[in-house]
Order: sequence, then structure tokens, then C-alpha cells
Amino acid sequence: MKTIDFDEILKLIQEKAIVYVPKLLLGGLILWIGMKLANRLINFLSKILEKAGFDDTIRPFLVSMLSFILKGALLLIVASILGVNLSSLVALLAAIGFAIGMALQGSLGNFASGILILTLKPYKSGDWIQVEEKFGKVEEIGIFSTTIVSPGHKTLIIPNAKITDGVVTNYSKKGMVRLEINVTMPYAESFPKVKEIIKTALANVNNILTEPETEIGIETFDSHSIELTIRPYVHPEDFWQVTFDTHETVKKAFSDHKIQVAYSEGVELGSIGE
Repeated sequence: MKTIDFDEILKLIQEKAIVYVPKLLLGGLILWIGMKLANRLINFLSKILEKAGFDDTIRPFLVSMLSFILKGALLLIVASILGVNLSSLVALLAAIGFAIGMALQGSLGNFASGILILTLKPYKSGDWIQVEEKFGKVEEIGIFSTTIVSPGHKTLIIPNAKITDGVVTNYSKKGMVRLEINVTMPYAESFPKVKEIIKTALANVNNILTEPETEIGIETFDSHSIELTIRPYVHPEDFWQVTFDTHETVKKAFSDHKIQVAYSEGVELGSIGE
């Protein structure tokens, strides 16, 4: 039976200690100093981003990302000092990163779009925007999606990639929006007369801006009527209420002045009801 040579084991431990203890001490020292420097740099960057006016949503993310990069690089340096084979480690990390990237391709697209939105600021919280057919007030701008609340109090969550890939209409950017309201008048009526009736009626509609002035004009000629367009300017938050009030007020004004509804030949519709 083979006996254990403790002297040989002790000698081997001493040899390994001579090789690795200095590396461990050096690696520990570099790690300690590196962490101190990294934290100071991260705090310094955070203050710069805050003074530069970066959005509160994106600033913590950028700081966290820098922290991850700096401390990750520091750990690789320490691993190299300790004699770890970095080529195999880097290859493994790259393969893992590629696999995660492919699995989260859609999310990464939304993430990149979120960074663009938060940086370029095409809209902000509280703005009224329209994305394709979706219209509402911006409630929250996140890294991956934007949340808007429609006039019907529906909460709509729109992926950021869909926003940056399409056309966004920001109704709040200029502080006002122009409505497009269409009404019809018979050919038998005088346009200047009808225009004056509409203008007088609009004076009773709340929240229509006096500047710019409301436009009233002939849009097109139909086979049985003349189509008019009324273009008042309002604040974005008054969009729908003014639209409804204008239709109601103009309808009543037409009724009061006995302006008949335009109708097809052979169909008797008579005057507008009360």
C-alpha cells in the first residue's frame, strides 16, 4: 500500500503558493482600486447626465449599463492576471449573448426605439399624439413601450419600435390643433349668408381659439349639395368636446334659420328638426 508523502504535498503547496499568492494579491489590489475608480466615474457620469437634462427614465439605465461594462472589463483583467484562459471565456460569453439577442430580437428593437424616443423627445408625458389610428394622451414613456390614454379612457400600450417605424402626429407640440368639420348646404342657399350664420353660431361654442381665426369655406360640390368645411383652432385637450359642440351648435343654427337639408331628387326630407 502506497504511503502518503506529506513532505511532497507540502512542497507542492508551497510551489503553487509562490506562483498564485502574488497573483491573488495583485488581482485583489487591482479589483479593489478598480472598483473605487469605476464607482467614482459612474457617479461623475450620472451628475453630467443630470445636468445635461437627460430623461429620468433613460439616465439610470445609461449609468447601469456603464457600470456593467466597466466592472465586467475589470473582472476580465483580474481573471487574466490569475491565469484564466480568456479566449474560451470570451467565446462562451459571445455565444450566450448571441443566443439571447436572437431570442429577444423584438424586445431589443423596442428597447433601441425607446432610447431614441427618450433622447430625441418627439413627444413627452402629457402630450396628445396619434400613432396610426390610435389617438390619446401620453401617460408614460418606457424603455420598451409608450402608454397613452384615449379620450374614451382606454389605456393603450404601443411598442416603441412601432412608433419609430411609423408616423407620429404630436398635437401638443404647437399647443393647438385645427379641426376639420364638414357640413352641407343646399344649392338654393346663399353661401355668404350660411357662412355668417355659422360664424355667429361658433361664437357660442366654448374653447375655440380666437387666434388663428376660424376658417369657413367651400370644400367641394356634390351632386345634391355644397360641402362646407369649418376649421376652428383649439387646444389638444378640447379636441373632441369642441367637435361635438360645433356639430350641435351648427345644426341648431341651421334649424333656427330654416336652412333645408340637401336631399336626392324625389326624396322629401324637409327642414332640419329641432
